[in-house]
Amino acid sequence: MCASFIAFSDARKGFAMGLRTWARAILLGAQLLGGLTALAQYGAPATPAPYNPVALADVTGAPREAVQARQNGYQALSQNPYLGGVPGGKLSSTPVELSLEGAVALGLKQNLGGELASDAITDAEGQRWQALSQLLPNIVTDTGFGVHQINVRATLGISIPGKPRIIGPFGYFDSRAYLRQSVLDWSYIEQARSSNAQLKSAEFSSRDARELVVLVIVSNYLLVVADQSEVESARSQRDTAKALYQQTADQKSAGLASAVDVLRSQVQLQSREQKLIVAQNDLAKEKLVLARAVGLPIGQQLEITTHLPYQQLTTSSLDEALASAYKTRSDFQSQVNRVRSAELSRKAATAERYPSLGADADYGLSGVNPGSSHGTVNAAATLRIPIFQGGRVHGDVLRADASLTAERERLEDLRARIDQEVRDAYLDLEASAQEVSVERSAVALATQNLEQSRDRFASGVTDNIEVVQAQDALAIANDAYIASVYSHNLAKISLARATGVAELHFAEYVEGK
Repeated sequence: MCASFIAFSDARKGFAMGLRTWARAILLGAQLLGGLTALAQYGAPATPAPYNPVALADVTGAPREAVQARQNGYQALSQNPYLGGVPGGKLSSTPVELSLEGAVALGLKQNLGGELASDAITDAEGQRWQALSQLLPNIVTDTGFGVHQINVRATLGISIPGKPRIIGPFGYFDSRAYLRQSVLDWSYIEQARSSNAQLKSAEFSSRDARELVVLVIVSNYLLVVADQSEVESARSQRDTAKALYQQTADQKSAGLASAVDVLRSQVQLQSREQKLIVAQNDLAKEKLVLARAVGLPIGQQLEITTHLPYQQLTTSSLDEALASAYKTRSDFQSQVNRVRSAELSRKAATAERYPSLGADADYGLSGVNPGSSHGTVNAAATLRIPIFQGGRVHGDVLRADASLTAERERLEDLRARIDQEVRDAYLDLEASAQEVSVERSAVALATQNLEQSRDRFASGVTDNIEVVQAQDALAIANDAYIASVYSHNLAKISLARATGVAELHFAEYVEGK
């Protein structure tokens, strides 16, 4: 019996370790559009990690996967803009009550990833104006006043009879405006059109960043909800273990239980106390992650007010979702514009071989001083015909071709990835719903098992090994149920992200509104 108990305890510890490890790695990913981290820390045991587009968009995280990975997780956290925020508001001594809608609203205003994406639009606008400057008039003014002295023989090479060899000193004044205008340069025109496409791409990327902000905030909010449920479950398990310990101690006093039974129940109580401490610590740390992501003042405490129990989601058909995703996903529209920009850049490189027409003119006042100056004007038109430029144009065309090919390949890869993400989301939504049903039944059965085991122990039919094992089974069932509800909610917001409607409909998907 003792060996059986030890084997069960080892299995339980291994199961719990797997739960925590899988949970902490559920949103673990690679680098945001090449680099984001530490988004989620929770998941269901013995189940494949649910689909998470944050990971696919590299907006993912490495939290407490394992003690050994903690330092790497902290480094990843510091490098992930979507888990950062620009703190705003005033620090309050009382915890801030934060609903899911309020958290998302704050995140959309103050999340660092969203702010940086908005800055990228400004950068794209700057590049557009730089390209347009080649087509717009360039006007500058130049004003100068100087004193000159001329050596006639040195300047002209001859001496003029009857004239002084040195003329001057005398003053000279010139104030002039210069105009330069590209009349027709097809390369500059294509470059300007390419910059317009890049600006559109940046605008779509900014919208996609808002989708990712919503995904990050909602996912972290779900983690706080799940960790809070873990604390409540751990506290309930601790209270049950305390009651069992007291019952065993009373039975020992009455001569109905042995000292080893008391010791066993005391060990179980200490184990549940330790689990409660860990759960409370995880909850406090996850609140810090959420507070930072939404941009709360540094050191501000928070309490969540939106509780998200299991609620079934009615969805459209898979084919409808796929068709909608290609229309609504901002990252897809952004990549389409990047391809368009690359096509126009290629045309601009080819157009460097074409003749171009430009105009130059200047008008100003010249004289020995401002008072005696008079107007002068120069104007010219220039036809430039490239003949041989040392292979530079050929090199520009080759580079433009390579860039265009790469952007087209990225577009096709994104098209396939969106298809996979939507299908994954549907699969995870269905599987997690089934999981919740199974785990809910498991909790009910484990509760009955514990009640019957306690009754058997109270009647003296068995020792408390059976009760301790029943407590462990209930604890595992509770953890699995909490994880399954979290997985189901995460699958719902993942589907919203996969179809490109996370910002508009996150409450409808997650809360059923």
